[in-house]
Amino acid sequence: MPTALVTGATAGLGSAFARHLAARGYDLTLVARSETALKERAEDLREQGVDVETIPADLTTDEGCGAVTECLRAAPAVDLLVNNAGIGYERPFLATGIAAEERLLDLNVRAVLRLTDAALTVMTERRAGAILNVASVAGLGPAWLSSTYPASKAWIIAFTESLASSHQVTSAGVRMTALLPGYTRTEFHQRAGIPTSFPPPWLWLSADDVVRTALEDLEKGRVVSIPSLRYKIAAWGLRHVPRSLARAVAWDISKPAH
Repeated sequence: MPTALVTGATAGLGSAFARHLAARGYDLTLVARSETALKERAEDLREQGVDVETIPADLTTDEGCGAVTECLRAAPAVDLLVNNAGIGYERPFLATGIAAEERLLDLNVRAVLRLTDAALTVMTERRAGAILNVASVAGLGPAWLSSTYPASKAWIIAFTESLASSHQVTSAGVRMTALLPGYTRTEFHQRAGIPTSFPPPWLWLSADDVVRTALEDLEKGRVVSIPSLRYKIAAWGLRHVPRSLARAVAWDISKPAH
């Protein structure tokens, strides 16, 4: 059976990825900080007839990343890596504190870098495998003013596109996709303290639809996956409108609420 490792696997998109991959017959390795939540999630998934291993790890730390990279380098090789774990804040840059901002970059950027390196080393040697990195439409432009989050997701997009198109990766038959969801109904916004009253309901996506699109696009070899027509249009706009206009209409989280 194929195998997949999913980070941030106990909630939100990570949980949806685990559920969809189990339905496709993948044996799973689930990574998250909470050992209790991991055990509960693993028990639910085992009922689908797949093997599930768990790694309780904080990917903002060297120890946490080390535990996961060790797994990725060990036999049997993982067929699919889903770098899903990520965080964002509702507070503006100067109010967040540098320690929190560094933690965001450790998880959203550094952990993706380290896990991708470990997985890609093995995958290119065995000439098979796939990596799916969860970014965001926000990474295409200054969608959140006074926030580090879009910059971290912009890095994931550029990183994935750069590697996915390289001879080093394509000649080995390895596929890489950056997933750029828009507003998706998960626990992410609640954990970050970000209000869900905006945007309007028609802009929200379901986690199942996002994951289904991502896995289909990965299979088709698409380097960038953007679920739904409305966010494809938004992505086109963010890529092509003048940056000054994008900044003018962006959500500024440093502005007082009225």
